Amino acid sequence: MVNDSEYFRKTEATRVRVLSEALPYIQQFAGRTVVVKYGGAAMKDSMLKDKVMRDIVFLSCVGLRPVVVHGGGPEINSWLDKLGIEPQFKNGLRVTDSATMDVVEMVLVGRVNKEIVSLINQAGGLAVGLCGKDGNLIKARPEGREGIGFVGEVNTVDIKILDSLVKSGYIPVVSSVAADETGQAYNINADTVAGELAAALGAEKMILLTDTPGILEDYKDPSTLIAKLDIQEARHLISTGVVAGGMIPKVGCCVRSLAQGVKAAHIIDGRIPHALLLEIFTDAGIGSMLVASEFMS
Repeated sequence: MVNDSEYFRKTEATRVRVLSEALPYIQQFAGRTVVVKYGGAAMKDSMLKDKVMRDIVFLSCVGLRPVVVHGGGPEINSWLDKLGIEPQFKNGLRVTDSATMDVVEMVLVGRVNKEIVSLINQAGGLAVGLCGKDGNLIKARPEGREGIGFVGEVNTVDIKILDSLVKSGYIPVVSSVAADETGQAYNINADTVAGELAAALGAEKMILLTDTPGILEDYKDPSTLIAKLDIQEARHLISTGVVAGGMIPKVGCCVRSLAQGVKAAHIIDGRIPHALLLEIFTDAGIGSMLVASEFMS
């Protein structure tokens, strides 16, 4: 049986080894922007939620500039149910009529966003909540498909407000609601918003927290995780059906962000405690990292 002092020594040795391994990455990424799309189980499990918030504050404390983007589908569904509005989906997109858009905006901007801000502040960070409307951060346009209502796409991005906040040491938390030129609000996919903001900010990394280990050659087998791939490989996996279903838009937004200058895009399992730190600050990482071809070496 291991005595207390031996256990303490082993624990401390592990902690020091981890910190030592993290140091080169901290030095490499200090001052760089990292956009984190927060979603999935990490938003629903209170213990995971706390760890993600601490990780985000840690990034800020060691000199990185985190920007958080979030959705909130389950919370929207819960409030639609409370208000007697039946959620509807078409081709994987939420049908967003006027009444549903009101609920989406109320939930994402008024509840989910402020909860995340509060949790980051409680963890010792300085967070500020925004949506696409604030400072004309995002101008939206209709997604274009018929019968889906106020579902939007990113038309333009103006990063002045984000730039000002991150340079002042604040952690922006952005909900995926924006308006068009007339002021009409639109519900935009949060992965898409994360990718477009990462590109506009010239981010070092764009990280999607998901409920999957990453990109798998066989979606039923976690051991087939593809740890690193470039844009061409990602497109090939989509065209051959290896990447399918809900992973297509996630990989697609990663590819688009890389094509616009983001250095690396990551799809990681947010169900793993401290997934962000494991992916950024360890040699092995835990998920799939997508890069442009010139960065594959």
